[in-house]
Order: sequence, then C-alpha cells, then structure tokens
Amino acid sequence: MRFQRGANLVNNMPYETLFARGIHVVTTGQVFAEPVAELGLAMALNLARNIVDADLAFRQGNELWGGDGNQTARLLSGADVGIIGFGDLGRALNRLLTGFRTHTKVYDPWLPPSILIDNSVEPALLDQVLSQSDFVFVVASVTSENQGFLGADSFAKMRKGAAFILLSRAGVVDFPALMAAVRSGHIVAASDVFPEEPLAKDHAVRALPGFLRSAHRAGALDIAFKRMGDMVLEDMDLIDRGLPPLRSKRAERETVSRMRSMPVARN
Repeated sequence: MRFQRGANLVNNMPYETLFARGIHVVTTGQVFAEPVAELGLAMALNLARNIVDADLAFRQGNELWGGDGNQTARLLSGADVGIIGFGDLGRALNRLLTGFRTHTKVYDPWLPPSILIDNSVEPALLDQVLSQSDFVFVVASVTSENQGFLGADSFAKMRKGAAFILLSRAGVVDFPALMAAVRSGHIVAASDVFPEEPLAKDHAVRALPGFLRSAHRAGALDIAFKRMGDMVLEDMDLIDRGLPPLRSKRAERETVSRMRSMPVARN
C-alpha cells in the first residue's frame, strides 16, 4: 500500500502499474477537511462583519462605533451560499453551515444529484452558484479539466458585494482576475492558498483592500497530523488481517490520473 500525505491525490506515480499489481494508493487528506472548513467559516464571518479591519481601525484610534461600523455588514445566518466542489472538505463545510440555516447550492460535476440531495443541499449549475449566492466557497481540487476555470466572467456573474472564499488550490482560479474583481469593489474575497507559496513579498495581493489573506495554514494543525497517524495505523492493522484499507481514501482508476493539484511544500 502507498500512502499520500496531502489533502488531494496527486498524479505522481505509475497508477496503472500499481492497480495491475493490486497495490492500494490511499490518502489521509480527509483529516484536513474539518480544520480547513472551520477556517473557511471564520473567513466568511469576517468578510460579513469586517472583523479584522475593524480591529485594526480600533488599534489605530479610527474605529467606527455602533451602526456606523456596519455599513457593509451582513448576516451569514439564512444567507444564500454556494459551494464549488463537494468532496470531504465541501461536506465538512456544509455540516458547519447547517447551524446557520443557509440556503446552499452546490456545483460538483463529479457527483450525481442524489448525493447532494442526500446531504441536504441543492444541486446547481456553476452559473447558478455564482450568480445566486451571497457567499461562494471554492473547495474543488485542481483537475485536468478545471485549471483556471474561475475567471473574470465568473466573478462578473457574482452579486455585488458577495464574498468569494478560496480554500482548496489557487490553480482553479485566474488569480489576477480575482484580484481585479476585488479591486473594483464588485466582490470581497478571502484565500488560504496562492499561485506561489511562499508568496513574493512585493505581490500586489498583500496590500489589496477587501481581500483577507491566510498563509496556507487552514489545515496544518497538530491534531490533524495526529489523526493522520491514527488512520494509517488502523489501515495497516486491517491489511495485516487480510482486509482492505477503510479509513484512508483510496485512489480511483477513473479519476486519479486527472488530478493536477500541486503538492504542498511546507506544513
């Protein structure tokens, strides 16, 4: 059995040979789903209530009191939410959003509608998710089919003032187009991932108003790494007893060769 440590399976080994020899390729990446989802929720709440900028203004003595500080504030509770991608991370995020009674649409072309309905979300086209949401969460892996598929046209379709939260990989987004949409004031955005990591010190996104930044730290918690070890040990015990691995996610012949996510160099 071969283990991959990252959140996404990567097309970095001879899968056909491994499949032919009956070798399992698995990833423990689902341990990151819950911590990444929690940080994504925090980002959405911050964009909704301007928490970070209000704190910075307070430190500088420029705070706005009461309603004066809420000119762009909105509620997450009861909001229209869109999720792009519905793997482990999308499902973990949806569980957190349940408490906010959101109206959630999901676009995931790799899943049948019944799976989305079973998870109490509405299957939708990409254009519907973009144009009918107050908050759009992007949790899709990079594949051979979707690199940079969220570009200027996508952002133009979003509601004015909507929040775009990128949690998976920057490769699914035209990053300059995302920055332009934020700079124009059409949307606000948050991202835990970037086209280059670490990001250049002079990269324009560092000083972009309306853009909340996180240094790819959403999933890198000690508890996640410990759970990863527990999963490996449990699966190794199953294999020792002649049983298939069940805790880790197995690479599928039909999809693994289409994965294009870059491995994370630093955790």
